[in-house]
Amino acid sequence: MADIMPMIPSDRQVIDGYGPGQFCISGQWRVGSVIVLPDRTLAWDATDVASLSVGDFAPVLAAEPKVEILLLGTGGTMRMIPKALRLELREQGVVVELMDSRAVCRTYNVLLAEGRRVAAAMLPV
Repeated sequence: MADIMPMIPSDRQVIDGYGPGQFCISGQWRVGSVIVLPDRTLAWDATDVASLSVGDFAPVLAAEPKVEILLLGTGGTMRMIPKALRLELREQGVVVELMDSRAVCRTYNVLLAEGRRVAAAMLPV
């Protein structure tokens, strides 16, 4: 039988699943919003997409090596962020991909396994 799961180094944060109001990251359940970087997971104070500012993404912008792709999970449904915020993050070298948080959970591990410099910021479902 072929193993179809990509090889992800054991020191990397992986998204194992999600439930109402929480995410399972590398075997640990986290309640509320989270930022997942390849080497650590952080609680995130964000509660609503409409009120986000570039300051809310400080851990992503400060990460080393630099994050190229930010998967932004907007909760149970995909919602847009202000264009100015998207452009400001782009100016700092981060491409934002908007999707609902369930889609982020499915996409993050794939990009991580491909060696992409990816982060996830997710509002709970």
